[in-house]
Amino acid sequence: MRVSIIGATGYAGAELLRLLLGHPKAEVVHATSESHTGTPLSEVYPHFLGLFDQPLESMEDIESIAEDSDFIFIGLPAGHAMEIGLAVEEYSVRIIDLGADYRFHDTSVYEAWYKVQHSHADAERVYGLAEIYRNAIKNARIIGNAGCYTTASILALAPLVKEGLIDLDSIVIDAKSGVSGAGRSAKLPNHFPELYDNFKAYGVANHRHTPEIEQALSDLCGTPIVLQFTPHLVPMSRGILSTCYAKLRDDVAADRVDEAFNTMYKNEYFIRLRGRGAYPETKYVRGSNFCDLGWHIDERTNRVIVLSAIDNLVKGAAGQAVQNFNIACGFDEKLGLNMAPMYP
Repeated sequence: MRVSIIGATGYAGAELLRLLLGHPKAEVVHATSESHTGTPLSEVYPHFLGLFDQPLESMEDIESIAEDSDFIFIGLPAGHAMEIGLAVEEYSVRIIDLGADYRFHDTSVYEAWYKVQHSHADAERVYGLAEIYRNAIKNARIIGNAGCYTTASILALAPLVKEGLIDLDSIVIDAKSGVSGAGRSAKLPNHFPELYDNFKAYGVANHRHTPEIEQALSDLCGTPIVLQFTPHLVPMSRGILSTCYAKLRDDVAADRVDEAFNTMYKNEYFIRLRGRGAYPETKYVRGSNFCDLGWHIDERTNRVIVLSAIDNLVKGAAGQAVQNFNIACGFDEKLGLNMAPMYP
């Protein structure tokens, strides 16, 4: 498959290139960057020296790129992918957007949370969280890759919601992310003296991933869900640990919780069930497409607490995009992704 990366110099774009260069059935034919057009990518990211030295292009002639590609991966901020999707609508190329433009069934939700008018509202699109939307992804022309916090949180809560084991109005998500999730552009809060030896919450009650989590969980149970989501920034480059709380229904025993996770994920290679009483850690998924899950039952409060660990740049972005690419092409989902996590 001939693939192109639009926005190859962001963290997610660079990680995507790393994975695709090791994919036996993908050939990267175009990589773009508006800020580094004409510069060899290996000068921007020296770890690609000798692996990908071709000059970065501009996406100005996106139609030519579309004509020369089977798939276009888009790693741009919100508001840009929809313009590309609109521009290449008449071409047979398929799109995997690592941003938020195509994640929502209802574009009015996107507009309300992202404060951007959607110019491609009628596009046929599928939400790209493989473990839940696999069948729809197979034939989708546009795949809205799931976000990082959302992936960790949805996968943690999906079995409980699907099996009706929790009170739906009791869900609280407390998640922590490494700073690469904020992107590569320079920002004062991510400046080393501001970030190092610090730990802080942000986006309280208004983070953009909230409606995305609500959408997927609502799809699973057929009932609208409203939940509490609070993200935090930790002084590390990669990783997300999402701690999810919910009130168990009165008649739900601990073994039913175990059964729900085992039933839903027993055939999912990239979901590693650590089991009841386990403590997943970001260190054990670093550089991989795995999501590690562990859960605890607090009998005193009758709550279930699920811990979910992913690498935000892989399962939370680029790896998930490659997994969706594999599904869309009919390849083995593990192709290009079957590597052990990096440790330590």
